[in-house]
Amino acid sequence: MISFTPNTIDFTKITTYTAANRHNLVRIDNLRTPDKDKDNLFTNEEFEILIEKLKEAKENGEAVTCFIGAHVIKCGLSRYLIWLMENGYITHLASNGAGSIHDFELAYLGGTSEHVPTAIEDGSFGMWEETGAWMNEAIKLGAKKNYGYGESLAHYVDKNPEKFPYKEDCVFYRAYKMGVPMTYHVTMGTDIIHQHPEVDFEALGKTSGKDFSYFCYSVMQLKDKGVHLNIGSAVTGAEVFLKALSIARNQGYGLKHITTANFDIIPLGDYKTDVGKDKYEYYYRPRKNIINRPVSMGGTGLYICGNHEETIPSIYSRLCEE
Repeated sequence: MISFTPNTIDFTKITTYTAANRHNLVRIDNLRTPDKDKDNLFTNEEFEILIEKLKEAKENGEAVTCFIGAHVIKCGLSRYLIWLMENGYITHLASNGAGSIHDFELAYLGGTSEHVPTAIEDGSFGMWEETGAWMNEAIKLGAKKNYGYGESLAHYVDKNPEKFPYKEDCVFYRAYKMGVPMTYHVTMGTDIIHQHPEVDFEALGKTSGKDFSYFCYSVMQLKDKGVHLNIGSAVTGAEVFLKALSIARNQGYGLKHITTANFDIIPLGDYKTDVGKDKYEYYYRPRKNIINRPVSMGGTGLYICGNHEETIPSIYSRLCEE
């Protein structure tokens, strides 16, 4: 038998830097604010159908789950997400690991989104001491208490308010205060806090695994009239939702008439038709996993094609009309 022992690196040798003087592309002072922004309103037939479905879901007490890519936070749309949760239009919010990092950095630093092209050249990209140390500390503490990843971060912010002067604009913290589940679905090695000397991959796996269980429960609550939104998550959101949907149906929840909507900027043409493997659209996961497959037995699958800076504020504006 051939014996193979893989080599590993020593994470304790990683050099980190304070984020205190870092240049941030997204800041608290340039977050978009409902009622104060002059938005270019977006609309089309699919968008109007979605607005009606969201209103019906709220009126009938149905669940609305939402998975966002990190770019939604980087677009400065945190306050819109908070409004949608406050007003019952999102009953479970989920994201990937990067989404948690941008939200966390805004809460303590008042800024996020470093300039990657220059930072990657000298190995300083993502090596931020406060972000890596505090987030990993929060996750390890939460794992010991059997919390999910989102819960762990929210509890940490709540217990250390002096570290987080901008916590009122923190989406996961506000969700926690409202009692809205906020879950994070982590891929190992994709996030800058995985580069830090304090990283604990067992704690990451345990807490994010707990969050997947929470997310599956919320998907079960969609029943037949709920709505699922996938906003800018081309891989993680699409894959996580399809697995959660399969688990829900495996346990007897039909979810045959749900509404699903994918938000992105990629033109898909007639996205409800079959597409061959010789076309690039076939490999775009949300087309199959969000728009088409979940509603194959009924329901409504929608594609909202537009910039987040226009589509998300437009949801707010339309819902405020009622």
